[in-house]
Amino acid sequence: MLKIEHLKKQYSNFSLDCSLEVQEGCITGLIGQNGAGKSTTFKAVLGLISADGGNITILGKDLRNFTPKDRENLGVVLSDSGFSGYLTIRDIIPVLKNLYKSFDHSFFIEQTQRFQLPTDKKIKGFSTGMKAKLKVLTAISHNAKLLILDEPTAGLDVIARDELLEMLREFMEKGENHSILISSHISSDLETLCDDIYMIHNGKVILHEDTDVLLSDYALLKVDEEQFCKMEKAFILRSKKETYGYSCLTNQKQYYRENHPKMAIEKGSIDAVITMMIRGQE
Repeated sequence: MLKIEHLKKQYSNFSLDCSLEVQEGCITGLIGQNGAGKSTTFKAVLGLISADGGNITILGKDLRNFTPKDRENLGVVLSDSGFSGYLTIRDIIPVLKNLYKSFDHSFFIEQTQRFQLPTDKKIKGFSTGMKAKLKVLTAISHNAKLLILDEPTAGLDVIARDELLEMLREFMEKGENHSILISSHISSDLETLCDDIYMIHNGKVILHEDTDVLLSDYALLKVDEEQFCKMEKAFILRSKKETYGYSCLTNQKQYYRENHPKMAIEKGSIDAVITMMIRGQE
């Protein structure tokens, strides 16, 4: 659905070199700190900024050959974009009908009612959650094959986030050829939603893993100085000095559980993996 090969973008204080792939029927997460390169990657994929190098293939076509008609197969939410606050939902419906030949008007209206989005109220009067739901609803209402969503849950409360994620799950259930690329710094969203996760830091992908593998096989080992010196380190990805000794990140939890039964082992979460991959030492 989407393949990025060594996408390069150079700014005076930032350099991007990103490779990732979104498979058909899968939800892929791109996670990282603010300024890590998530939005730059998304904007380059959408042709909103020019790349300095690399290849981007979307829906089997080179980005350079992507036509306006091809773009109708994309549903997009960008963190810094949205509708004019002076418009109402009723105002934007004709715009969407003209933009997308496959715009599903009845589905759109049905979903605005479901999520209690008023059609005659100016968008500037919407809450943050209502604006976010409207943006995602717009992206999924024209039979898109690939959604590209940049921080769609940012700033939302727990209930609004859950409703928005439910919209995305239903989108995936509607078609086997649907796929999503989503960025977020809220790890709990990605743990429950994504099939695989890419971690980006300072413009480079530092980890790619299936979400199930990350949650089942990764762990933090809490060891003292003596244990750290004696332990097998072939399966240690990162280590970090702590007051009690060391915290170590591994992707072979079972190995240490079987061979070091007295070792303190904590289940790996996405937050823990991010922290260790960024702050730990190789």
